[in-house]
Amino acid sequence: MGEVVRAAVLGASGYAGGELVRLLATHPSIEVVALGGHGSAGRTLAEVHPHLAGLAAADLPLDPIDGDPPAVDLAFTALPHGASARVVPGLLDAGIRVVDLGGDFRLPAEDYPTWYGFEHPAPERLHEAVYGLPELFGDRIGGAALVANPGCYPTPTVLGLAPLLAAGLIEPESVRVDGKTGLSGAGRGASEALSFSASEDSVRPYRAPGHQHTPEMERGLELATGRRVPILFVPHLVPAVRGVVTTAYARLAGGASTEDLTSCLRAAYEGRPFVRVLEAGAMVDAKRTRGSNVVELQAIADARTATAVVVGALDNLVKGAAGQAIQNANLALGLPEATGLPTAGVYP
Repeated sequence: MGEVVRAAVLGASGYAGGELVRLLATHPSIEVVALGGHGSAGRTLAEVHPHLAGLAAADLPLDPIDGDPPAVDLAFTALPHGASARVVPGLLDAGIRVVDLGGDFRLPAEDYPTWYGFEHPAPERLHEAVYGLPELFGDRIGGAALVANPGCYPTPTVLGLAPLLAAGLIEPESVRVDGKTGLSGAGRGASEALSFSASEDSVRPYRAPGHQHTPEMERGLELATGRRVPILFVPHLVPAVRGVVTTAYARLAGGASTEDLTSCLRAAYEGRPFVRVLEAGAMVDAKRTRGSNVVELQAIADARTATAVVVGALDNLVKGAAGQAIQNANLALGLPEATGLPTAGVYP
């Protein structure tokens, strides 16, 4: 597309919303011209995110989200669970393409009371959403009016397991997933549980076994392989700001080796700019992905227990949220998927 696409970021006051604006500031084909927020409505971007004060969008005000749809071509909705589903239908009716970073369009309507605690307010729009994991479903995203951006935990889990399941290298029964995330994954809202005094030196599980990313992992694998895979998922909060690491355990099939698993992942993602499959024996590191749209994957076959160990790491605010949303927007708009996105991390 030769012309610049006018975009809005709704939920710009949150961590993912701020990261969207930061990354889009250097995008050659998408310009942020409107911002939206709830509690921060009326304040400018620079007031809400002082670290973004030098950007062209710094003086843009955050408009109320419940007002008329903005005059844009594209909207990123980075809103709390349940809020996007009330806003997105109006955006679609106004002819605005939407990439939703929340969980409101990732699952069938009947799953929302159990996993999200609410009845879906717009179940008739769920069939319009394309699940936006580009490395697996990129051919479905082009031209889509509504893309459901995946969650931070499902992204490395589904990317790591789907090719191995499809190749018959692991069994689909009894998959176990352990997750670790930094504090930014819980959002910007203040709480005692997220305070420094509660989180420093602490590693603790939370929301197990009912975390809302569990059915998303299962659905993503079913969409990719056609197989139903029951998953037990236990997430943990760690004393870091950014980063996600997921470790999945599955039973090996047919005596597959570490080299078999690694070769399968390499073949699946050859030429994909944002998936880095590590050589056998190397270990992922979430810190290496900080600030980039890259996910690192590794696979290990433990012959002694006949278990495949598949590990993934990413920056939860980039490939786990804002960066992947831009990758999806690129594909939906017919742009090269890597446009405006970093592949090099910020280190140390």
